[in-house]
Amino acid sequence: MEDRKESELKSFCSRNILIILGFSCIMAVVALIAVGLTQNKPLPENVKYGIVLDAGSSHTSLYIYKWPAEKENDTGVVNQIEECKLKGPGISRYAHKLSEIDIYLTECMIRASQVIPKSQHEETPVYLGATAGMRLLRIEDAQLADKVLAAVTKSLSNYHFDFQGARIITGQEEGAYGWITINYLLGKFIQKLNWLYLRSDENGAQETFGALDLGGASTQITFVPQNKNIESPRNALHFRLYGRDYSVYTHSFLCYGKDQALRQKLAKDIRGTDGILRDPCFHPGYETVMNVSDLYSSPCTRRFAMIHPFSQFQIQGTGNYRQCQRSILELFNTSYCPYSQCSFNGIFLPPPHGDFGAFSAYYYVMDFLNLTLEETTSQEKVIDTMEKFCSQPWEELKTYFGDVKEKYLSEYCFSGTYILSLLSSYHFTADSWKNIHFMGKICLPCPLPLGSHSLPPSESLVCHLGISSSSPASVLFLRFC
Repeated sequence: MEDRKESELKSFCSRNILIILGFSCIMAVVALIAVGLTQNKPLPENVKYGIVLDAGSSHTSLYIYKWPAEKENDTGVVNQIEECKLKGPGISRYAHKLSEIDIYLTECMIRASQVIPKSQHEETPVYLGATAGMRLLRIEDAQLADKVLAAVTKSLSNYHFDFQGARIITGQEEGAYGWITINYLLGKFIQKLNWLYLRSDENGAQETFGALDLGGASTQITFVPQNKNIESPRNALHFRLYGRDYSVYTHSFLCYGKDQALRQKLAKDIRGTDGILRDPCFHPGYETVMNVSDLYSSPCTRRFAMIHPFSQFQIQGTGNYRQCQRSILELFNTSYCPYSQCSFNGIFLPPPHGDFGAFSAYYYVMDFLNLTLEETTSQEKVIDTMEKFCSQPWEELKTYFGDVKEKYLSEYCFSGTYILSLLSSYHFTADSWKNIHFMGKICLPCPLPLGSHSLPPSESLVCHLGISSSSPASVLFLRFC
């Protein structure tokens, strides 16, 4: 009898102790929330931050990323929380005005200092990656390119962040990282997950997208060929990502970004003129004057350089898409191919396979032309749009697009025609055009296993990829995680 009473007493005490403890826990949480509210401060987040500066040929952008410091199952969700565009051109343009680099970087770095909590500044990594603009400068003057990077390093080291370095990435890296980034953002690498990402779907990873990247100074094409035989070893990359092996084709065409391609075309076309170039890639009524020396200042135009009897030449637009395309296609040498199939200039290219994400200038140009809606945009419609757009008088165009800078507005006819010509050289046809998806930003937070992966080309980086597919910043790997 006494044993029974003692048992009941213990049970009663246990229940009450649990209730008291449970109540105490609830009160503790309520108290924490109340303190946070009364002090008008949110509960502390256990997160990390990172900063990437994407130094392209025409501009530089700063991106801030944020992810959980503690990750369940080695998985975290990483978000891009801020983008800041630096005022001015790409860093290669500061080669002869190094003293201005510090001011150039200041505004966006101060913005980063404001966005990231001060308590985490010292542990927040900063990395600058430069692309084709600096690759061209290195070809032209390697010492000058080193001085630009040194000036950038000195400036970024003055901030209380964890500066990780500034370097020029190769064209192969740019193509590879772009392919990895876009497929990560689309969730193509990891297995399909459900139940809050805790249980894997048995179907595994999906077929990857190809990546089409168009910058100002270079353009990249990267994809997994249907036939895994890549005839040119220099165009082959091999990855092991998320437990799967990938054999990837990639090539970066330096000098074939849209800005350098335009300079090549002008340098080619002014030969044999009297200083007046009647150009079908500019709108009827458009006129501008350029210095010949400025045109030949790029390594990309040296093959067309010659002595002219004039130091300046005038461009007079005639606005004809078909003639513009014929002029552009002359930049692509298709007269020889040492492989079973080439794109141009003797570069091996396997038949394009699967879907492709086209970003950076591909997206910006096509978006301006209102040609990014996949359900209504065929190759035929794009050509029809370009024919009408290029023939539109310049004065009418300026009136209609009064808020667009004249330099950018004047070049959309060339840029749109160039995109069509470039994709044609990659052997995209009217039938395969539907496989091209023009992408800006992919606002999809994805689960990312933040550990070591087998990555190109020679470095193994513990890394994270950017969130924006519209900029080469998404291409860069960071030693964040």
